[in-house]
Amino acid sequence: MRSEDLVVMGYISGAFGVRGWVKIHADTEYADSLFDYPVWWLGKDGSWSAYTFEEGAVQPKALVAKLEGVSGRDAAHALRGCEIAVARAELPAAGEGEYYWTDLIGLEVFNPAGERLGKVKNLMQTGANDVLVLDDHGKERLLPFVEQVVLEVDLAGGRLTADWGLDY
Repeated sequence: MRSEDLVVMGYISGAFGVRGWVKIHADTEYADSLFDYPVWWLGKDGSWSAYTFEEGAVQPKALVAKLEGVSGRDAAHALRGCEIAVARAELPAAGEGEYYWTDLIGLEVFNPAGERLGKVKNLMQTGANDVLVLDDHGKERLLPFVEQVVLEVDLAGGRLTADWGLDY
């Protein structure tokens, strides 16, 4: 599987117990939605391997999962730090005005005056709303991802227009 055909949904943070279960940090809207995908692609540095999801549970501080072929604490611990991805083709289509974070990363951001504000480097949740983290030649700029600020998202054109000034 090629990296561009996958969407990273989280990572393995460690082993859980002694029977091959792993602890998971999910970067999804609903943490346990990762359990909806029967095949997980685990990888580091662009090298991916498929694992069949067997069973999962929500724990107080993390998700945990059992993957086929991972038996024992040592095997689970060896997966620590691996990103968890699913095939993009398996994801449901985003609704009107909704976007997968992975599709926003890398977009060039401009204001209506045509001034470049930066490139989307990441997104973060703040509780009130999501925030775009832009890289403007080494300077970090934060923009709220709300309707009043984000005027247009052009995924095909690789561009986002935001009502934001250079001096904000």
